Amino acid sequence: MTDDFILQKLRKSEMSPIPYDAVPAMAYVPFQEYGEVYEDLKALECGTLFPVLNKPFLGKRGDNK
Repeated sequence: MTDDFILQKLRKSEMSPIPYDAVPAMAYVPFQEYGEVYEDLKALECGTLFPVLNKPFLGKRGDNK
């Protein structure tokens, strides 16, 4: 199989969190996959619509100080 054939197959498939043309040794941010979401007011309280991204800061090393 050629690289062009593989790239064409990837483009036609569902979107992957990793870009189809990712370059080795380059940083990237995976695509956000849409999933469970908070209600409007809860999202505003947490600062994010997605519970999976809710990572509250608890202080140094997870201590609640």
